[in-house]
This record gives sequence, structure tokens and C-alpha cells, in this order.
Amino acid sequence: MKVKHVRHSSSGWGSVKHRVGSGCNFRHNAPMTQNLSQNDLLAAARDVLRSEAASIASIADRLGPRIVAAIELIHDRTSAQAGVDGALVVSGIGKSGLVGQRISASFASTGTPSHFLHPVEALHGDLGRVRRQDVVLLLSYSGETEELIKLADALKRLAVPMLAITSRTDSTLGKVATITIDIGNIEEVCPHGLAPTTTVNCISAVGDALVLGVMSLRQFSKEDFAAFHPGGSLGRKLLKVGQVMEFKRGENFVPLAQTLTVGEVLAKDSATGRRAGAVVLIDDAGKLAGVFTDGDLRRHLRATPNLMNVPISQVMTKNPKRINENALASEALAILNQYRIDELPVVNDAGEPVGLIDVQDLVRLRIVE
Repeated sequence: MKVKHVRHSSSGWGSVKHRVGSGCNFRHNAPMTQNLSQNDLLAAARDVLRSEAASIASIADRLGPRIVAAIELIHDRTSAQAGVDGALVVSGIGKSGLVGQRISASFASTGTPSHFLHPVEALHGDLGRVRRQDVVLLLSYSGETEELIKLADALKRLAVPMLAITSRTDSTLGKVATITIDIGNIEEVCPHGLAPTTTVNCISAVGDALVLGVMSLRQFSKEDFAAFHPGGSLGRKLLKVGQVMEFKRGENFVPLAQTLTVGEVLAKDSATGRRAGAVVLIDDAGKLAGVFTDGDLRRHLRATPNLMNVPISQVMTKNPKRINENALASEALAILNQYRIDELPVVNDAGEPVGLIDVQDLVRLRIVE
């Protein structure tokens, strides 16, 4: 294989190396600050990011119908809605293999069945994990990785369609793949032009483009995302209000009639057990009419004579803020923060109160700290 000449950049780590010296025998205990300033390191780090960003942008300009075809092929082979039970199998070796594992995980977490297959293990029995209805994504910048070429030959005999992300369509891998996404000649940001740096990030970026393209075709929603991320901060933020509210109708939440007096409301509310920081009031049709909070009670005890005999409708907050039980808990948090309130009535599609969400419910679930 012909090795291309790599031009070393005059900026970034190449220039840092030039200032420090051409040797690479740095000792852990050897102070480098005598030759290399913090400003030098900062400038070089920025150059790395700018260089890699420019390389990724250059790939965007050269993308064409091939990536569209790749997105459609992955979707068509893995669409359960269409009665297809295929999966996306991703394979690569070395740094490309590590990127492949990440790409496969991103596909799986956004609704596309996917797993990673190590090419060496595939050649020693694990090829049995690949089915004819699957589609395989092969990652190799050079397009000449020996293990992947052997795997591609085996996949071709099995009539399994292959996608390849590589630098050349005329590479061995590029020729055998069903669809090849050509990312072109990429210069590594490594000062020696050897360590896989820019190339693996470019492959990763193209992988993201595939993931999000298939995700769009699949019409993958926030609700779908929540189903695949039940744990961690992502899962918590995508929980629905009806799932997180502590006060629920039929359990420890009873909306009361707005025709009652303040005293009657307080007596009935106390009988429910654990009290919320607000009472929810309803009209004759059972729709949300108002709320009366602990803060309202304290204010009116000072300002309203004979408060216990006053109809609650005269002192409650009418037409209060509310949220649907199917809304995301993060949306409830936004309302609580925007209006600086601690409790929010929860209603169903008919406008009937079904619960009450308290800011402490969100704190408990670490949706808000």
C-alpha cells in the first residue's frame, strides 16, 4: 500500500513540539514549563479543536447521495414497524473499533437495534451473530485494514449488505461495500501525522450523521427516548408528570368544591393524611377552578376577618397555572421556576384535576437540585 506524505502543521502540537525539541523522551518528573508556557499549551489545544472542526466541515461539503442511501438502507433493514427484524452490526479495529462501539451504542439508544462485532472474533466464530437480514457498517480510514477486508469477503458470501466509511471509494474495502461513504484525505492533527486523531473524530461525526438521519426517518420522539433511557439524568428529565407527582387522585389527593368555606376546606384537607402545600378547588363540572396555598392562608389570616366562614372561592387563586399529566416533568419544572411557585395542579385532557406536583417531588427525583 502506498503511504501518503503527511504535511506537518506549523500550528498546534506541531509548533509546540518544535519549541520543546524534536525528541520525544519527556520524563514524568521533568519540568516542561521551562521550555513550554501555559499560553503555548492553550494555543496548541485551541489549534487542535479548530483543525478537527475544519476537517469535519470539509466532509459535510463532500457528502452526497451515498449517505442518504446509507441512512435509508439502515432504516429499511431495521424497521420493526415494517415487520423487519434486522440489526445494524458495526465493526472496526483499533481506534476505529472504539469509535464503532460508540456509534453502535448511539444507534441502539435511539431505537435502531445494533451491536458491535470485533472483526478478529468474527473470523473465529462470531460471524454467526450476523444474519442475512442485517446490515453491516465497516469503519476503516485507509480502507485496507486486513481484518476488515477478510470480514467483508465473508459477508459478501453471505449476501449481507455492507456500508463502509473510508477515505477512498477505490480502496479494497470501498470497492467491496454496497455503499461507501468517502470522507476524503484527512490530515491528522498529530504532529507526526501518525496517531489516529482527526480521522477517528471524522468517522465518529459521520456516524452521528447516520444515527440522526435514521432517527429522523424513524420519527423517534422524546417519549421513545425516555423508554430507552429509564435511568440517569436523561431518564429523569424525560419522566412524565403523572409518573412523578406524589399527590394523586384516588390515593392522597382530593380536589374540593369551591362552594365550601375556608374552614370546611381546611378540615377536609387535613383528613386526607399527608398534606400538600396547596388545596385544589373544582367547579360544579369537576373542572379546575382554583388553588389555595399555605401562603394564601397566612396572608388572609392577617387581612381577612372571620376567615374560616368565608367561601373559599373569594380567597382562592382563580384560573391557576396547570399542567397536563402527560407533559414532561421538566416542563413542570420550567413553569414552577418561571412563576416562582411551589405547587402546580395536574389535569387530564378534560381539564379535571388528577393530582398535584410539588417542587419537592422534583427535588426527590433529582430533576432539580
